Amino acid sequence: MITREHTKIVQIGQQKIGGGRPILVQSMVQTKTADIKATVKEIISLEKSGCEMVRVAVPDLDSAKAIKEIKKQIHIPLVADIHFQYLLALESIKNGVDKIRINPGNIGGREKTKMIVKACQEKNIPMRIGINTGSLEKDLWEKYGKLGVARVVLESATRQIQLLEKEKFYQTVVSLKGSNISQTIEAYKLFAQRYDYPLHIGITEAGPGLPGILKSAVGIGSILSLGLGDTVRVSISEKPEKQVETTWQILKALNLRQKGIEIVACPTCGRTEIDLIGLAKKVEQLLACLKAPLKVAVMGCVVNGPGEASFADIGLCGGKKQAVIFKKKKVVKVVEQESKILPVFLEEVKKVLEEKNYPEDVLQLNQILRSYHE
Repeated sequence: MITREHTKIVQIGQQKIGGGRPILVQSMVQTKTADIKATVKEIISLEKSGCEMVRVAVPDLDSAKAIKEIKKQIHIPLVADIHFQYLLALESIKNGVDKIRINPGNIGGREKTKMIVKACQEKNIPMRIGINTGSLEKDLWEKYGKLGVARVVLESATRQIQLLEKEKFYQTVVSLKGSNISQTIEAYKLFAQRYDYPLHIGITEAGPGLPGILKSAVGIGSILSLGLGDTVRVSISEKPEKQVETTWQILKALNLRQKGIEIVACPTCGRTEIDLIGLAKKVEQLLACLKAPLKVAVMGCVVNGPGEASFADIGLCGGKKQAVIFKKKKVVKVVEQESKILPVFLEEVKKVLEEKNYPEDVLQLNQILRSYHE
């Protein structure tokens, strides 16, 4: 079991992070923020996907002003991503943003940083300092570069934190992102030894498709396994909904959060006598709409059946054109026709949902089952 580090508690809108609270799933919209209709539509879609905090780019005044109307139509904390222009931060705060993401080092000097800090303090709005390995200060490279990239990242974060602490501002979240996994992991480890500010974690510019997903999973999973991290974003070159889905899968794999069905299935071998791969994919597809945190096993034979999947809330293991359905290692039904395995199994899943009191999921499954009975 992973032991979480207890960081400072920071309030972001209606959510709190830190102090061992559940890690929140974050994403960033790909729309132009000034296009209120398109931005709200994408955020609502992200909410349905399981996103718990969302960031928008604020490159101009129209985007900052749009925040007020966007906030009225969404249900999760909104973060404004700002670079260089302190006036955009002030306008975003004025329009009710829940958190500001800046780099105090590139916002125009201490006086402008003080103005942002004062505005945040008046509205009780936190700030995320975003350190990126690709944009570290030259003087810090000269002083600490021989000690490695991670040390330079740490000193960059320290410099920015000190700017805020001089103004007695402590509602700070920190990210230390890079595209190199080992350097990023080391940077987070070093930071956690020096500070207890909550951490937003990710592997930046991970890339598209399967390589990007694997890179994110290895990097983020490694950091999370150290007990670090309070919010997470997967930065793959895909739709934001895919980023959210991938984040949830990482958290579920580490047993840090549970949302929806977790499918456990064996890879098959020469002992398998049913279409296990096809069956597992159908089960995953049909149960994807459920919100209950069930563990569902689809196993190919008795070797990997009830014994190895005893942790599952419900599962099945295949035989010769038949299957055994089990719950918590106990066999509850034998299905002797391969064509009936899936509908019978879904009926048993429904019973588990009823026992665990998930009425909305039961309704969803009833709709699916009707297609088999018509």
